Parts: sequence; structure tokens; C-alpha cells
Amino acid sequence: MTGRSRLDRSTIWPYEAGEPGDFYYSRYDHPLGVEAEHALGELDGGRGLLFASGAAAAAAAVLALLEPGRTVAIAEGGYWGTTAMLRAFERWGLRHVEFDQTGSPPGGADLVWLEAPSNPFLTFPDLEAAAGHPAPVLVDATASTPVLFRPLEHGADVVLHSATKYLGGHDDVLLGALAFRSPETYERVKAMRGLTGPIAAPDAAWLLLRSLKTLPLRVERQSRTALELARRLAAHPAVERVRYPGLDPDPLAARYMHGGFSGLLSFDVRGNARAVEAATSVIRNATSLGGVDSVLESRHRWEGDRVPANLIRFSAGLEDVETLWADLEQALAVTSA
Repeated sequence: MTGRSRLDRSTIWPYEAGEPGDFYYSRYDHPLGVEAEHALGELDGGRGLLFASGAAAAAAAVLALLEPGRTVAIAEGGYWGTTAMLRAFERWGLRHVEFDQTGSPPGGADLVWLEAPSNPFLTFPDLEAAAGHPAPVLVDATASTPVLFRPLEHGADVVLHSATKYLGGHDDVLLGALAFRSPETYERVKAMRGLTGPIAAPDAAWLLLRSLKTLPLRVERQSRTALELARRLAAHPAVERVRYPGLDPDPLAARYMHGGFSGLLSFDVRGNARAVEAATSVIRNATSLGGVDSVLESRHRWEGDRVPANLIRFSAGLEDVETLWADLEQALAVTSA
């Protein structure tokens, strides 16, 4: 990361000797954005591009890499918003099919879309099986981050981050990112971004550069906390099931991830999930994940019957693990009261 990091909100820059320079109109590039993209690219081991949100990054990948009549094979049980976006693109002739990402992708797909780990079911993809598919492979690594997992090193072509989550890490920036192994794919998506305009603003890029300085420390602490809480939740009588790659552990996650298994987990309660989420005091009852404050929520309210009604998604923050456990214990007591 360079030391430049001065917040420059300019939208235009003067031509140099009558010709555009590196920066001329901020819909295409701006200094802080490029600096943040270089920093993110170094972390992921490729070339980075920033977007106004994770959804904007996902949409740009679809528009740049696919066309009507093509098919996306997407991991089942992954982030519901991605599948909802693909359904919205059906009116333009794009098709999609969900598959079990712990095995091989189906034949006939033009893009394989994985999630490592999936949100909120915490499954991990078989990268070797996916890399053997003839289609390009995109991996949403929002929940693992480059600290724990670098998909480009395992055959992926594109990595997606909702950088609002762990990369931003403070619940104060809306941001998305893509990283590319191939310069040609990078240029193709960058051209689409310039045409459609979903570039990240300078303020967002500045906040990302701030957050990347503490990313390893935050992710390592959140992963340790999540693992400890997952173990305790698995033994709690008010909990039916815990999903976390570090339990057992998941052999695919253990093969690819290093230094932890993410700060994200989910668990099914024996009772009313809404009552549990409303009973916490330290843990915030809110959406999103990956911030310094722990949050939890019932996902059934958003995703419907694709998730159990008693499933709660929990994102570990930086609070003391004993404080978090005490809050979870008293909230879980509500289900048996």
C-alpha cells in the first residue's frame, strides 16, 4: 500500500498537453480507487477492481462475462441476493442452475459461481472439481477474505468480495470488489464498469485503505471467537445444529483455508429464532456481517423457506468471547422459558 491515501473527491482532471492523462473522469478511474485496487489485488494475488457495492460487482461480472442464452451454475444455499439477481436477469435470456458445490459443477455451464464459505449454510466448494470444468470459475470469498483463502491460487478465474463486510470491517462503507487472474478478463470487466458506471466513490476507497491495515488482525480474532462460540453452541441444549467449517473440521475448508475458518456461523435453535435474536443486549440484532461489532439475525425473514425458520446467522465481532457467550446464553434461555 502506498502512502498517498489523500482523499481526493475530484470528478475531472485537466488534460496534459491536450491529451487525457491517467485520470480524466472519475467514472473510469480516480487516484484513491486505483490505490485501493492495487492493495486489494496484492492481497488476492491478481488485479483488483472496486465497485459501489458487492451487488454491483456481481452484476458487472454477469454483464461482462455472459450473454443471452448462457447458463450460470451457482452454489446452492449461497447468498440469496446473488440468486435473486440471476433470476432478475432471466428476462434477458440468462439461465442459472443451482448445484451442490461440494461436488463437481454440472456440464453445460458457461460460468461456475462458488461461495467460500456459503452464506448462511457455511458449505465450502471443491475447487479442484470446479477448476476441471471448462467454464470460468468465480468464487465469492466475502466470508473468508484473502487472509484465510486466496481462490486465484487454486484455479479460480475471478474472486468476488462484498467489501462492505470484512474488508471494510466497520459497518460504515458500502463497497464491492473483483479480483482477476487474467489481464484480459480484468480489462473486459473494467470496460463494462466504465460504460455502466458502478465505480466506488473516493470516500469508499479511502475507508477501504484504512480498513485493510487491520484486516489480518480482525479476521484472525473473529475466526477464533467464532470457533469457540460454535463449539459451545454445539453443546447447548437449546441448539439443534451448528454450521461452521471449523467444527470437525470440514475437509474441503481444511484443505484450502489457512489460519482460521471465518467469523461467520449459523445455528438452529430449538424454539423461536425471532425471540432469541430480540433478547440479546451486547450482540446487535441487525443484518450484514464482518464488522467489529457482533451481529445476529434470523435469515428466514429475508430468504423464506430456502432456510429453516429457526436458523440464526451470527457474525463475530471483536468483543470478548466470554461477554458474547454470556449474551448468547441468556438469549437462548428465552426459548425454554
